[in-house]
Amino acid sequence: MSMEIQNLTDDVILVKIHREPEMGGELQTVCDIVNDRGDCDIILNFSEVDIITSPSLAKLLKLRKTLEGQGHQLIFCSVQDFTKHAFEVTGLDGIFQLAADETVASELVTHSS
Repeated sequence: MSMEIQNLTDDVILVKIHREPEMGGELQTVCDIVNDRGDCDIILNFSEVDIITSPSLAKLLKLRKTLEGQGHQLIFCSVQDFTKHAFEVTGLDGIFQLAADETVASELVTHSS
């Protein structure tokens, strides 16, 4: 199973990631894309993610830091309740931007550009 990457616009990429253990490698690929391009916002679709590990959380934080350093955003969409709870327990719910679905996430990126 490979992750789905879609260019929504010239500067917005939508990535549908999968559950662990694939998620860790997929997040590294997204980091590589961001480092190569340096000019895009990222929307991560979490609809298939039911649990998240510490290494994946670390990659998400690194990705967010990289994007913010470039003046771009990282938005999560379609996050399941269990994963939302993991963000709340770790205090990361105030750091990551969550949207209900891909449409709302796209609007958030469009309005902030």
